[in-house]
Amino acid sequence: MLTQLDNLFAQSKSQNRAILIGYLPAGFPTQRKAKKIIKAMIDGGVDAIEIGYPYSDPVMDGPVIQAASEEAINNGAGVSEVFELLKTSVDFGAPSVVMSYWSPIEKYGVDRFAHEVAKNGGSGIITPDLTYEESNNWKIEAEKNSLNRIYVVAPSSSNDRLAKVTNECSGFIYAASLMGVTGARTSVSVNAKQLVERIRSVSNKPIAVGLGVSTSQQAQEVATYADGVIVGSAFIKIVQEFGAGRNGLKKIKQLAKSLSEGIKSAR
Repeated sequence: MLTQLDNLFAQSKSQNRAILIGYLPAGFPTQRKAKKIIKAMIDGGVDAIEIGYPYSDPVMDGPVIQAASEEAINNGAGVSEVFELLKTSVDFGAPSVVMSYWSPIEKYGVDRFAHEVAKNGGSGIITPDLTYEESNNWKIEAEKNSLNRIYVVAPSSSNDRLAKVTNECSGFIYAASLMGVTGARTSVSVNAKQLVERIRSVSNKPIAVGLGVSTSQQAQEVATYADGVIVGSAFIKIVQEFGAGRNGLKKIKQLAKSLSEGIKSAR
């Protein structure tokens, strides 16, 4: 069964354009404000949303997202906020997924977690630290609940491993554009394009590039070769700097519009 995310990628392919995926941790800076931020992102042109499960020990997240996660946790955000924000995002009309490290999912119960994501309209789950070799249980529950299984591949992955991991992915393949942690950067790593080309040689599934995109120009560059552009830190930085009142939300919407325009002009 196709998810909303599958349908979105099929539609964007027919329009010959990449999609813009926005990331926000649940409960940041508060749950009420997080809902307004998601709305501003979507109103500005974000096509799909990635809801982060705030986690105290993130191996892949840079300082901006770490600080946002800590703030959310300090404000009491947990699993129920993740599911609530997921539903809000879907209700606003954007295909949405959860991004979570494996430990909280396992703690909650893989079957229960998958069921709740599906119940709240989610298309799938991004699991950055779960290897496909340890995914048997997750694979069963994902299929049972018609959810996309999105794994992260990095430039360090061997060609053999790329073929195996991408074979297990659905929805899209998350290409981490560089070794290291997330965060807005002045330029997108040259590794991103090379990694996408390597993935294309072993898979025809949609590929979204994350880690480092923060400007319209970078989004345009990535959209020339990838099917999706993931932006997180750049949105979070706006909230950290300007808050999530009228001014902050306006800036969120403006950034989304600028990124979206960059992507649409790429091809």
